[in-house]
Amino acid sequence: MPKRLSVIDVDHCVGCQVCMFACTRRLGLGGLAKSSIHVRSDGGIRKGFIVIVCRACADPPCARVCPTDALTVRDGGGVKFHAERCIGCYNCVEACPFGAALWNEEEGKPQICVYCGYCARYCPYDVIALEEVSHATQ
Repeated sequence: MPKRLSVIDVDHCVGCQVCMFACTRRLGLGGLAKSSIHVRSDGGIRKGFIVIVCRACADPPCARVCPTDALTVRDGGGVKFHAERCIGCYNCVEACPFGAALWNEEEGKPQICVYCGYCARYCPYDVIALEEVSHATQ
């Protein structure tokens, strides 16, 4: 069954960015630059944090605007990224209503979630989880 990353309880997020480090570490890299998840402040400790993840849209706007089919619709929602087809037009980043199509400056291509759930395994506060998606909930 297809899966998607979900924000379970953003109020528990302390902004530690461990999920971001884990996502990048999955690639065998360090740092945050190649993370497909993003955590940012919503105004400091008092207002909390915003966790930006791909919502695995049933009809993803990022794929609709891709002129080279570098983003194709994935079973269960969301997209698969085919880097070899990408021309770096940035359309997908502009089309994502959630800001979840992140940009990899080094490669000049989007950084797209692969729905592996690696980040969720490392979140110490259970803010995010990888959930099965039924076609009925699309």
